[in-house]
Amino acid sequence: MKLEGTHTIRASRLRLWRLMIDPEVLKRCVPGVESLETSPDGSYKMTLKAGIGTIKGTYTGTIRLEEMRKPEHYKIIVDGKGSTGFVKGAGTLDLAEQGDETVVSYSGEVHVGGTIASVGARMITSAAKMMAAQFFTALAAEAAAVAKAEGAGQEVIPPKHGFLRNALRWLAGLIRRWLKR
Repeated sequence: MKLEGTHTIRASRLRLWRLMIDPEVLKRCVPGVESLETSPDGSYKMTLKAGIGTIKGTYTGTIRLEEMRKPEHYKIIVDGKGSTGFVKGAGTLDLAEQGDETVVSYSGEVHVGGTIASVGARMITSAAKMMAAQFFTALAAEAAAVAKAEGAGQEVIPPKHGFLRNALRWLAGLIRRWLKR
């Protein structure tokens, strides 16, 4: 299954790049991540709880970042296995600065197997798009927290995340973009 899209975040490209490769930020922003640890080879070991409909499970696996061209591009490779199946995927992320915002374009392919694949490609694609939207909404909140702390000369206090908080942030952003028209 192919996934692609763009998200615009109010942050410089360099700030966003730093956030997108920071394991602590990723742990807070990626929906369902329970643990994310750096391995000696530079990859990350992860534990993730995810589900679609009634099929839920815990996945363990690895995430590798390759083809890193700071601050504009990297490739991400994910490999996870769990009681309900497996997920393998690879994709690219490209960051382009537009004024005081950065447009993140992503494109990739994901393969799923096992029980989770029985829910169908349409539901899996919808769930993946929803997870991507949650991730980028959480990332935007992280960028805003860093900007606020820098502006006040204070230590960064990471924002709280969760489905409801990120859904409200996403909705507020949608309304702001609509009002700008």
